[in-house]
Amino acid sequence: MSPRAAQTRRAVPSARTNGSRTGNATTPAGATTGRYAIEDVTPVVACGARPAKAVVGEPVEITAVVVGEGHDAVGANVVLRGPRRAVGPFTRMAPGAAGTDRYHAWVAPTATGTWTYTVEAWGDPLSTWLHRAAVKVPAGLDVDLELEEGARLYEEFAAALPRRVPRRAVTAAIDALRDSGLPASQRLAAVMDPAIVALVDEHPLRRGVSSVTYPLRVDRERALFGSWYEFFPRSEGSSLDPPRSGTFATAAARLPAIAAMEFDVVYLPPIHPIGEQFRKGPNNTLEAGPDDPGSPWAIGSAAGGHDAVHPDLGTEDDFRAFVARAGELGLEVALDLALQCSPDHPWVTEHPDWFVQRADGTIAYAENPPKKYQDIYPMHFDADPEGVFVEVLRVVRLWMDCGVRIFRVDNPHTKPVSFWERLIAEVNATDPDVLFLAEAFTRPAMMRMLGEIGFQQSYTYFTWRNEKWELEEYLKELAGPLAASMRPNFFVNTPDILTEYLQYGGPGAFAIRATLAATLAPTWGVYSGFELFEHVAVRPGSEEYLDSEKYQYRPRDWDSAAAEGRTLAPYLTALNRWRREHRALQLLRNLTFHYCDNEFMVAYSKREGDDCILVVCTLDPHGTRECTVHLDLDALGVPERTFVPDGPFGAEPYVARRFLAHDLVTGESWWWGEHNYVRLDPHQAVAHVIHVRLDDAS
Repeated sequence: MSPRAAQTRRAVPSARTNGSRTGNATTPAGATTGRYAIEDVTPVVACGARPAKAVVGEPVEITAVVVGEGHDAVGANVVLRGPRRAVGPFTRMAPGAAGTDRYHAWVAPTATGTWTYTVEAWGDPLSTWLHRAAVKVPAGLDVDLELEEGARLYEEFAAALPRRVPRRAVTAAIDALRDSGLPASQRLAAVMDPAIVALVDEHPLRRGVSSVTYPLRVDRERALFGSWYEFFPRSEGSSLDPPRSGTFATAAARLPAIAAMEFDVVYLPPIHPIGEQFRKGPNNTLEAGPDDPGSPWAIGSAAGGHDAVHPDLGTEDDFRAFVARAGELGLEVALDLALQCSPDHPWVTEHPDWFVQRADGTIAYAENPPKKYQDIYPMHFDADPEGVFVEVLRVVRLWMDCGVRIFRVDNPHTKPVSFWERLIAEVNATDPDVLFLAEAFTRPAMMRMLGEIGFQQSYTYFTWRNEKWELEEYLKELAGPLAASMRPNFFVNTPDILTEYLQYGGPGAFAIRATLAATLAPTWGVYSGFELFEHVAVRPGSEEYLDSEKYQYRPRDWDSAAAEGRTLAPYLTALNRWRREHRALQLLRNLTFHYCDNEFMVAYSKREGDDCILVVCTLDPHGTRECTVHLDLDALGVPERTFVPDGPFGAEPYVARRFLAHDLVTGESWWWGEHNYVRLDPHQAVAHVIHVRLDDAS
């Protein structure tokens, strides 16, 4: 059983169950703490004003500093309360490093909704007495008096036990404590019986209970774990000569291949009508030809706005059929929610106050200097905030009715945070399974804030973190303090982001970035074409693709690429399969980095109970790299064991800490210990993805 599982099963009775002597102590007027001080609790967001994040079944570590006076023992536990205020479980907190007064426990909520967790601190008179008696009784100091005081404490303990718990062993131990005919050591040993120790551990005698309570928002598992695939429906089944758009029907033909790669979510850019005015041509040129489709993010035309389907793609019923087909294949559909309009959008004429009017009477188009988006009008939220809110909520619910339960929100940091907080709360109040992903590459404080006010997932800076030091620094933050506020979604590329690393790194760079994203974060994603190693930028220094799919159709010959081996699809499939098979890769907070003596190689592990995955990955896509990896065997859960050498010479058994390393990439296995030599050639395999096998150690 894993330490977390064991900890979760150690139940602590409530103050009410243990009777008045163990209830909450009266706090004196003007005091800032209860009978026992509790502070520096984690995870806590915005001083408790907003809930920390969790998902169903996800282990969440609760920590707190608990301070009591003198040398008396104190204890602590966590109480989870569900959405309907149901109490439980009660989880005992274990002390951390000596002298820190920090306690910790792992808890796992079992249903979606708003939960609370309460940290309770209390005096532990039994532990205090046991420590004192273990010193005084062997020394012959006040033996009878000390043992009588212990007997009275155990009487109090027995009286407080739940009725269902047998007391016979405790009663016998109390009698032994008072039996002066027995040796003192034997009298004291009676309460050291393992059965009694376990009973005290499960039902501690608590005095002066103090507590603090904080909120916890629990979402469904997809909020934390999933593999995303982004593609443009208009490109699947399209043609450049003659120009012809794909449809939802032709796009549905691509879904089986995506499902075969074991992705979980299909994300679609906007599927709405596209404006005619200032339509962009190929490669973001200002002049569009009569057959150029324009950018899907320039939403709105005479055919409708955010509540309509582009006629080239089909009808709303065709979209519903697409969603249904995805569901049959085990895929969820995520839809883009981009609150911006083309000049042709119906909202522009119906609600001109929803847009910024410039001094010359024109409407301000979108800019991100030096980039200009003349085909897009940003929305303004201050003139008619209620009107905007009601309309956007209507649009969201329309697509929810079509089967969409995930929305990828475009540039949420350019809209009021209060708007998103209200919208997400309104939707989740009736549909807690609906998830929102924040596509915000902006200041860290804003990215964190969006997560705190309700977005269930967030894009991150991972795309630009390529060096070892920055990967380790950033991931320690995401898997540590930030995990309470925002959940990362590690896209390796997007229609807007083709990094220099991918442009010049060759196939090895694509394999490296996929490995890192899929094994560092529980949610990751790729934009279509990644598996074909598409890497040509529109110009040097740009992160825009040449012949960007944002402005034109991009038909791809998937069959020829597969037949000729020009695809990363088999490796992406393997990564997704390993993620499904190993619970450790489905979590965020369980990441540990290990030291390796090469700045172009990184080593890390993820462990949940008996499942542990260790990854050693090169960061150099061009040449072979070597290092010695120094492993934290405690983090891997590797114990000391006795090994009997094979061979004809009868060597003596020896004790060592080692494990069978089974490489999921190659299928090979070997023995590893604390220090291990690694050599990786990116032209063969960019990483060892190792299943740490303890059951085979012999």
